[in-house]
Amino acid sequence: QVQLAESGGGLVQPGGSLRLSCAASGFTFRSYHMRWYRQAPGKEREFVAYIGTIGSLTSYSDSVKGRFTISRDNAKNTVYLQMNSLKPDDTAVYYCNALRVGVPEYWGQGTQVTVSS
Repeated sequence: QVQLAESGGGLVQPGGSLRLSCAASGFTFRSYHMRWYRQAPGKEREFVAYIGTIGSLTSYSDSVKGRFTISRDNAKNTVYLQMNSLKPDDTAVYYCNALRVGVPEYWGQGTQVTVSS
């Protein structure tokens, strides 16, 4: 059974940091590209960050570049999102996504991040 389980969300003050984790099971994690997306209330889901299968290739949305870092540990079947210098605009539900060309992609259930004083 395929599962992507996000964790690490919560309430943080502006300027603070959080580290999200996404634990994968039920598929060959190391063969999948991994992405983080987020969805704020009343807005469409938007891309946040991407990491290739071996972790050497990453990309970020302009809104988080320089503040967020995506990484993965294929031995632990886990992808991470380190979020620094958080802003109220970063408030959203964060989702991880597993992508492999030619097969359906997988989504987690999401973890809430709230940035507020």
